[in-house]
Amino acid sequence: MGLAARAAIGVVVTRVRRGGFEAVGDWERLPGDLRHDDVTAVDVDADDRVYLFTRFDGQVIVYERDGTFVRSWGKGLFTTPHGLTVGPDGAVYCVDAGDHTVRKFTPEGELLMTLGTPGVPSDTGFVSGRPVRVHSVEGVGYAGPPFNRCTNLAVAPDGDLYVTDGYGNCRVHRFSAAGDLIGSWGEPGTGPGQFHLPHSLDIAADGRVFVADRENDRIQIFTPDGRFIEEWTDIRRPCDLTIAPDGTVYVVELWRPRGKRSFVHGEALADQPARLSVLDPHGAVIERWGDSTTDREAVGNFIAPHGIALDSHGDLYVAEVTYSFAIRPGWVAPSCGGHQLQKFLRAGAGDETSTRRRV
Repeated sequence: MGLAARAAIGVVVTRVRRGGFEAVGDWERLPGDLRHDDVTAVDVDADDRVYLFTRFDGQVIVYERDGTFVRSWGKGLFTTPHGLTVGPDGAVYCVDAGDHTVRKFTPEGELLMTLGTPGVPSDTGFVSGRPVRVHSVEGVGYAGPPFNRCTNLAVAPDGDLYVTDGYGNCRVHRFSAAGDLIGSWGEPGTGPGQFHLPHSLDIAADGRVFVADRENDRIQIFTPDGRFIEEWTDIRRPCDLTIAPDGTVYVVELWRPRGKRSFVHGEALADQPARLSVLDPHGAVIERWGDSTTDREAVGNFIAPHGIALDSHGDLYVAEVTYSFAIRPGWVAPSCGGHQLQKFLRAGAGDETSTRRRV
């Protein structure tokens, strides 16, 4: 059905073109008895159901591809929701930075496995609350075992689990599918194989490990056993990334306000707004969008993108932590609180997910 036909029967259509996609406004159909002020992570399962990991309230919320609510679970279970990954078998891995654990659930929320000791951080010499020059990760004294404020997880083609351990540590940990630790790599710093907040990661089809080294403004690429291959530096504050079957890499990059500092680039003399970058398999930029300094809250633009997922149709979902990152410190107005989840429909694809009926 075309746009004119849908308008004639009272359907509201909200779309904005961004690069090779169309941003869909008001996609999520949140039931009236549920709420969230941040969406920290998003992923999709084999049937293109969409899983959100939320804060305020902290829980997992599941939708169909068109935004229809399916279920929610986990309220009251999580301390600081951060990363969520749906495995090839449908298992849901929830990374809780505040609890220092990774938990594996069924799609319905039944606990299957826990990695880490709940509530107990590993020894990294981490000191919080002290004055910092760039970021609180300066409080990490040395590399440690799993976990101290872990951030995200990826499942490799061979079933191994890789976890970034970032806010209180500086490592990537590799586990077997059964949860046995195979090895770890990383230490504080800006050199090859060093990290300042490994925030997320994804695994390429050939097994290479792509790590979003957020506060070092780069993506580092490693062999499965942690040997450094190369780095991509035409990136700023990468929060999350996802690799398409053809090797294209989609990256969401966090806002750095003017006057804030980078470990590698020094003080930002101009505002560096959040954005989404599309990179080819060699790291060259294909396109970028969303980086407005004057209209951040508009559909298709970004305030605090924190998670990204790609479904089997080639559509993108971007999760934002607008409240935690930007509203609470007063960088944007409370009226921007609805800017938490956006869908980007690949241009030329079916448009059933971009409509809302008038109520």
